[in-house]
Amino acid sequence: MKEHERAERVPRPLPPRRRGGLRVLAWTGGAALLAAAVAAAAVGFGGDSGTAAATRRPPALAKVTRTTLTETKTVDGTLGYGTPLTVTGKSQGTITWLPAEGATITRGHGVYSVDADRRPLLYGTMPLYRTLEDGVSGKDVELLERNLDQLGYTGFDVDDEFTWATREAVEDWQEDLGLDVTGKVQPGDVVVADGRIRVSELRKALGESANGAVLTATGTTREVLVNLDVADEHLVRKGMKATVELPDGSTVHGKVSGVGKVATETGDGNDSATTVEVTVSVSGLKKSFDAAPVDVTIVSEQRENVLAVPVGALFALAEGGYGVQVVEGGATRYAAVETGLFADGQVEVTGVQEGMTVAVPK
Repeated sequence: MKEHERAERVPRPLPPRRRGGLRVLAWTGGAALLAAAVAAAAVGFGGDSGTAAATRRPPALAKVTRTTLTETKTVDGTLGYGTPLTVTGKSQGTITWLPAEGATITRGHGVYSVDADRRPLLYGTMPLYRTLEDGVSGKDVELLERNLDQLGYTGFDVDDEFTWATREAVEDWQEDLGLDVTGKVQPGDVVVADGRIRVSELRKALGESANGAVLTATGTTREVLVNLDVADEHLVRKGMKATVELPDGSTVHGKVSGVGKVATETGDGNDSATTVEVTVSVSGLKKSFDAAPVDVTIVSEQRENVLAVPVGALFALAEGGYGVQVVEGGATRYAAVETGLFADGQVEVTGVQEGMTVAVPK
């Protein structure tokens, strides 16, 4: 084909046509993309009612429907048991007992043993940093008393004062554990975690010194950690629903259980990124994945009971904004609409009625 013949086949814009005061600009080459997949045929409204007859029916039709629109974002995550905790020994004794990897340890039970003495688990968020004894007061005393109370020991008030009654409860507890009865609790005598723990890795072997890292533990609830780009932080909030896709293709329900407040820079050079840690709790997880990469789809926004049309039904109006081509029997008219949420190939609209038929250019 010669150059001048190819040029003659290039689509050219048609001149404006006026029908009843409505100015329509059409293109022989089809519709251009507008706002990421919006069909762009520029339509201008005159001073009359804004209706026009059409000689042809549009190539595709769709109904204005009432529905729920959900906007989602899919990000990478890691399934595991949460942030690990390193259990550190604070004595010069010898490790005489260790739990099995994968074991779950609850309040009052031994985490490991030094010189045949158990180091029991207490629940709390504040590590012990001093000897707790008669006359001492503070939040660490309250932590100890709260745990003793939960373990069934009585005769004292759960407050921040270590009294003679607290000492007697500690002595009873030590006797039940088979420990030296001193009525005092030193930092190395117990392990503190915010709940029951799961042993993920042993860092010591039997016979080694108890000083230093003994084992690594996590929580017992499987959850997903997402390093979310700070630019997307506004999309998530605590309590938001999520769907987690596992390596085998199955999915489970999740919920955002925490959004970090500290941004961290990872990588270096052109590959660096600033992220915040988002925690997603999961339910219905039947597969025994201890740790695995997963895809997390977060529901960032949802609009219920709204009118919607396919995104492709939108036209750009010459004077700005959007419109749709309403089909009524053998005629069509152009109606201006206000747009809301874009999701799932649909867009929320106002300015039309439920059940109306609109054109969707191909």
